[in-house]
Amino acid sequence: MRRMVVAATIAGTVGSLTLAGVVAVSALAQGENGHGGPVGGPRLTNVPANAKAAGFSSPTVLSPELAEQAVAQGAVKLENPTADIPYYGYRGDGPMLPAPGDLPSSGHLVEASKTEPDKNTYLVLHGQHGADPNYDYGTHFLFQGHEAGKTGYLTRINLDADAAHRITLLATATTDGTPLPTFDGSTWDPWAQRLLFTAENGADGGVWQSTTGPNAQVEDISSALGRGSYEGIQNDSAGNLMVVEDIGGATVGGDKAKLPNSFVYRFVPADKGDLRHGKLQALQVVSHRTGQPIVFQPIDAAHPTGGAFTDDEKDLHTYGLSFTTRWVTLHDTATDASGKPFDANALAKAAKATPFKRPENGQFRPGTGFREFYFDETGDTNAASTANNGYGGWGSVLKLTQTDPRADTGTLSLVYNGDKEHTGLDNVTFVDADHVAFVEDAGDTLHTQRGLLDSGYLFDLEADYAHGAQPVRFLAEGRDSSATVDSALSVYSGFQNDGDNETTGIHMSDGDPTPQGILGAQVPTPFFGGWRLFWTQQHGDNVTWEVLAARR
Repeated sequence: MRRMVVAATIAGTVGSLTLAGVVAVSALAQGENGHGGPVGGPRLTNVPANAKAAGFSSPTVLSPELAEQAVAQGAVKLENPTADIPYYGYRGDGPMLPAPGDLPSSGHLVEASKTEPDKNTYLVLHGQHGADPNYDYGTHFLFQGHEAGKTGYLTRINLDADAAHRITLLATATTDGTPLPTFDGSTWDPWAQRLLFTAENGADGGVWQSTTGPNAQVEDISSALGRGSYEGIQNDSAGNLMVVEDIGGATVGGDKAKLPNSFVYRFVPADKGDLRHGKLQALQVVSHRTGQPIVFQPIDAAHPTGGAFTDDEKDLHTYGLSFTTRWVTLHDTATDASGKPFDANALAKAAKATPFKRPENGQFRPGTGFREFYFDETGDTNAASTANNGYGGWGSVLKLTQTDPRADTGTLSLVYNGDKEHTGLDNVTFVDADHVAFVEDAGDTLHTQRGLLDSGYLFDLEADYAHGAQPVRFLAEGRDSSATVDSALSVYSGFQNDGDNETTGIHMSDGDPTPQGILGAQVPTPFFGGWRLFWTQQHGDNVTWEVLAARR
């Protein structure tokens, strides 16, 4: 089959498919033995976004140089189902589609609750088992936590398996029997040899670690990493964990703007192989204007708009500025022997850490020795927010630069300011040393306001976004029939499922489970050398896709 690798940069402005609209790529021919060389080939073409129209579904559109195949969908029955969780993306509390004429009401479900598989983590593992002791499950696996519902669970897609063994339910509770929360983020820690899952649940959120097989041993490690609305989580080469929080702040009176209220954390384990002990730190950014930390500012009589419209907030979203940063320690298990979870968000505010506008995910840039960390801000996801005018309402991409992953100081700078067409950025993955993909979760309200569904964008880190360059839209997410029905039903009180599809779980990895396989340690070669790309079309049918090079 044919493979391809991103090989050139975006260098122009909007509207030019030969410059800003196109990334040059070279195709690689790959034989059965997995080897091949450049043969020349197509370019990755910018595609238009899918429009949102009431009552109409639409297929997802990829750049024509790409193709995709489903590796799992919500209706696939688990190999080890329970009465409550029989399918990959549906609970057992109703039919997959409403009966004709049936409408939701309080206490009446017209369709099953959808569990929303979220962030993907791909691993190549040997010796894995499943529910069938006589079946060979292969070596290629994709792991997810599930985001929706009163409780959560963990699944493993067995990519080498047949339909009957395709998806394994790993866990619904911790080792002490506590039901799992709903999960958002995930990663693999090669030193602890554990999957890590984050819960974006405020005071009930945190981090859980898990083994990789059925009846997984799952442990809440929030006594070390704290409680918070955690989503993104990622290792560095020193064994530290970068944890990104996503929680909206209070809404400014008479506006749709919200206070920046989320923090970027670093957990420094006392021992890389044991994540139950160590220090939790938060990122502090120093003001250009005052030389003091940029801190959370609540809404009160003296500050009716709180920290939403400060000069510092505007500076953070201004191209060309660079800010000094430092890590401030919030909690250390060596000095706090309580062994109980703690409120990380509250401690971050007390320690004068700097809040952001709903950052969701981040990754280290390959080839930088874990010295450059890129993370996004989702923003206010509302076209009526007056913070859209220069105060981060549309969200952004930010870069944290440090001399070493262990460094206590660094610099922060703006990479990209969002706009109405490019906003609600969520999951992220690098595809090579210079290109990073961010995908949107703009939400039903903003979909309606702009008349467009979500997209996935490829950013060139050598491009000049301050002067008009724009990322390539390589994925224009559609809306499947189930999501179209759900969108129509969402106006009824008592309807429990989300509406429009959401783009999530974008993830490129070669599956290496060793420290050399941490995302950012190696420069990816897309679709070649074992590197694979996945994403999940969340909501509706809840399909998880693998993206491939198109056959030409």
